[in-house]
Amino acid sequence: MNNLTKDPVVVVTGGGQGIGEASARRFVAGGARVAIMDLDCSGVADLADEHLVVAGDCTSAQAMGAFFDQVESQLGPVEVLFNNVGQSAREKATPFLDSEESTWRFVLEVSLLTAMRASRRVAPGMKERGHGRIINMSSNAAFAGDVGLADYASAKMGVVGFSRSLARELAAHGITVNVVCPGAIATRAHDRLSAQVIDHIKATTPAGYVGSPDDVAATVAFLASKEARYITGQTIMVDGGRWML
Repeated sequence: MNNLTKDPVVVVTGGGQGIGEASARRFVAGGARVAIMDLDCSGVADLADEHLVVAGDCTSAQAMGAFFDQVESQLGPVEVLFNNVGQSAREKATPFLDSEESTWRFVLEVSLLTAMRASRRVAPGMKERGHGRIINMSSNAAFAGDVGLADYASAKMGVVGFSRSLARELAAHGITVNVVCPGAIATRAHDRLSAQVIDHIKATTPAGYVGSPDDVAATVAFLASKEARYITGQTIMVDGGRWML
């Protein structure tokens, strides 16, 4: 575990904005060689000269495969994978009894299967080299079970179960697998919420405020570090105390 390189190759899916962008920039500041894939990469266009920034659909197995081919050929083997990409049904969110299967499938694809697909791609190489970090993105919604988010809560709890199983499988090979689980974070998706909803979130969060992407990025960076070598299979809440394990 201590043989993670000084300037590791780090992949951040969904790294074009929000938590993904904040995490990518933190890795860059730490000297990592960073590869980002997102539908909208305008927020990280300034990184493209020295790092790999690819506009693409993370739910496409073909696009994801081509992206990892490019990462490995241009930067080298992936040592840290942050499976950040994911989203709720957003404007299509409804109570479960009014929901449609096509929406469930989209949410499961973008929030769970992308993490499984990317992990399947990089884990064999990590195992062969005897070190690596996989950090997966879940959500407070998986534990709170908010109404209207049945599909998202299912996908994000699936991330937790997947991560625990993979952590057991890979622990003996010097690879850690952990989950970050944000609560209310000030991102573009959060900006769509009404003032009434935000006030309710603040009132039900012991810390009393909405977090920033940097709050999550700090946890991601720690889990990717040598100092986190003895932490695996864990779910770390970054939610101001809204849900306590």
